[in-house]
Amino acid sequence: MYDYLIVGAGLYGVTCANLLSERGFRCVVIDKRPNVGGNCHTEERDGIMMHMHGPHIFHTSDEEVWAFVNRYAHLAPFRYSPVAVYQGHTYSLPVNMWTFSNVYGVTRPDQVQRFIPAIEDPKNLEDQAISMVGREVYDRLIYGYTRKQWNAEPKDLPASIIKRLPVRYTYDDNYFTDRWQGIPTVGYTEMIRRMIMGVDVITDQPYDRSMRKMAREVIYTGTIDGYFGNRLGALGYRSLEFVHSKEDTENYQGTEVMNYTDSSVSYTRTIEHRHFAFTISPVTWVTYEFPDDHTPENEPYYPVNNESNSALHHKYTHLAANERGVHFGGRLGSYRYMNMDTTIRQAMDFCRNITHRKP
Repeated sequence: MYDYLIVGAGLYGVTCANLLSERGFRCVVIDKRPNVGGNCHTEERDGIMMHMHGPHIFHTSDEEVWAFVNRYAHLAPFRYSPVAVYQGHTYSLPVNMWTFSNVYGVTRPDQVQRFIPAIEDPKNLEDQAISMVGREVYDRLIYGYTRKQWNAEPKDLPASIIKRLPVRYTYDDNYFTDRWQGIPTVGYTEMIRRMIMGVDVITDQPYDRSMRKMAREVIYTGTIDGYFGNRLGALGYRSLEFVHSKEDTENYQGTEVMNYTDSSVSYTRTIEHRHFAFTISPVTWVTYEFPDDHTPENEPYYPVNNESNSALHHKYTHLAANERGVHFGGRLGSYRYMNMDTTIRQAMDFCRNITHRKP
């Protein structure tokens, strides 16, 4: 018998496996996918390290988390500056003074204010976004992208979603502001393999309730509603489809990520992976990212944290609290969006709170 059965080989699960096995607990990790790494999975094609489930830039201001990941891979510094494309014109992201200058014809931060309406207590994503960047920037860069990503009108989505969007009154197009930002040179999948070296891992293995007897306790990182068989109803998620295309050129789009904010374009962004690192290759790989409804046949990527789903999730947390010996964590287990460093921090805190010794 194992001490811990860990369901899911993403960052939360493997961090738990790493820390608990270091303390002498015997762990086994299972994952329904054929590889470890979850949505961080990378693989090399034509000498190019590809992010198979969308771009992943590790960024954090948490010194302990940064030191932890650097134990298993060198993270080369990387500055993420995506480009937005709307009706054939390009704009700087995140929204910054370059963006405001391009849209409103201004040069100084104080000049932007006359284009930003005062909206007291914004109730939805649309009002929140307009109160942050103004109507014109919203129409060009946020409305269409959001409509595609969430398959809903922005005015019907919670304001909290758009609050994650950085807005700067400087000419700084670095998307993140964290102290450390980088990408593992060996790829995320190899980094994660090193994190669970010596731990038993079974891939291509979905979780089944009969597996509960394998271990004294379970750490579950799948969907919390799925664990309970959707007993109270299904929580809402958005999914993604990735189409990878090999292009016979060394440079297809000139940057790592282009967001397509026009509603008439079916995909939300294109990712050219060679730009994540210095790469010598006569060809390039481009990934087209299509938002999709979540079904039993595809992967849940983003929780839809609207009012009804939040109320349903609250009910599931009560069920989870009464599930003896089972611990829920990670993005899906917690039903909330989390960056990679936050996921690792959550796992570290969980393991730190385990005060009992190995039986």
